[in-house]
Amino acid sequence: MNSPSNDIMILGGGLTGLSAGCVLTRAGRRVEVFECESHVGGLSKTIEKDGFRFDIGGHRFFTKDRRIDSFVKGLMGEELISVSRTSKIYLRNKYFDYPLKPINAMFGLGIPVTCRIMADYGVEKIRGLIKTADNVSLEDWVVNNFGRTMFNIYFKEYSEKVWGIDCSRISAEWVAQRIKGLSLATAVKNAFFRFSGKDLPTLADKFVYPRLGIGRISERLKEEIEKRGDVRTGTRVERLHHSGFRIERADLISRNGAAVRCGSEFVSSLPLTSLIRMLDPAPPRHVLDAASKLKFRDLVVVALMIDRRRVTDQTWIYIPERRIPFGRIHEPTNWSEQMAPEGKTILVTEFFSFKGDAIWNANDLTLTTIAAKNMARLGFISPHEVIGSAVVRAAKAYPLFEVGYSQLCDELYDYLGRFENLHIAGRAGMFRYYNMDHAIESGITTAEKIIGKSRDFEAERDDDGRLVFAGEEK
Repeated sequence: MNSPSNDIMILGGGLTGLSAGCVLTRAGRRVEVFECESHVGGLSKTIEKDGFRFDIGGHRFFTKDRRIDSFVKGLMGEELISVSRTSKIYLRNKYFDYPLKPINAMFGLGIPVTCRIMADYGVEKIRGLIKTADNVSLEDWVVNNFGRTMFNIYFKEYSEKVWGIDCSRISAEWVAQRIKGLSLATAVKNAFFRFSGKDLPTLADKFVYPRLGIGRISERLKEEIEKRGDVRTGTRVERLHHSGFRIERADLISRNGAAVRCGSEFVSSLPLTSLIRMLDPAPPRHVLDAASKLKFRDLVVVALMIDRRRVTDQTWIYIPERRIPFGRIHEPTNWSEQMAPEGKTILVTEFFSFKGDAIWNANDLTLTTIAAKNMARLGFISPHEVIGSAVVRAAKAYPLFEVGYSQLCDELYDYLGRFENLHIAGRAGMFRYYNMDHAIESGITTAEKIIGKSRDFEAERDDDGRLVFAGEEK
């Protein structure tokens, strides 16, 4: 069955696609969203089991953009609560502040190590005055900004655990963006003066969160879209047919069988590499080769239901050491008490993985046993306190930013940019490290671009010339 040719097709029902769909719907455009999973939200969904709720990794909403803040708060209303961020690094049987506060990070390791940290930092600062640092890899960037000792202790093991490759292969472009504006000097100021660094997302100490989990944002966006359009879950995009650099139709597969959808505009937040492979006719060989070199890191989440009111008082706990197989823990009831039945709590562990490796292929019982044994080993729980569990595998969770990735992306952007009615957006769609606010902004910006192409559409604009829609504050 074909859809009307003026419909807007949105491929991917994560935050980006749903935000685009919401803005387009509010502007009076007809939208269809296609999501391969049974629920919308992508990584920003909340899983519910036996009265317990948890996010895939735990996602906070924080933004410095007043318009995005207004968009989300207008959407969610009284569902949002304010949460204090109190995160720790568990290393060498001690807790250290995260983000790093040098007083704790250095002196917690003892005077000799502290002296090495300060000496290394001083050496790097002097070296930087003599010669401009050549930052190619994550290792280069961290050493130049924090010194070799801090890199070896706090960054190397955890980064390689998360990304699954050596730090010398991880691009400095990513880390500079991810920890924009942060240096040891900035962190020192933040340690002594709480007002310093508050505008840096890495140092933000408060965020907002829906009482019933981050997935409620995606659910609310879906509800807005369905006032005029459709959100079709369990529907996978198989092929995008094009001619003359214009997408003509999408081939879809769902539980109801095969279908074809036509549209005037196509928005894709699907993984960039997957989108390239869907195009028919296929792109030139050099484009396919560039896409084949981009990789993603996968995630396995193991949640343990605990017969206790609370285990920790932290938002997140980072576990850098390789002897512990998971890299991060969070306790959803520290974000909202409604994430578990009264008197119970839930601990969520994150195993960073590559699809097909031993962690990914392990069965749920094995993964639950591994998580419970290691949580007991760390002293958080006793095995008998575990009264239930859930395992979620998330493929292509994070773009893998290897050295040279941006040049490969530019090649793909150049090719896809030739299509007059195809718009790529979002974390996976653009192969960028987007936080939630960036993912939402990407969707809104894409929607505005499409609306701007319609000469017969008039909308109120803010002082910067950006479109303003119902439900937003100017």
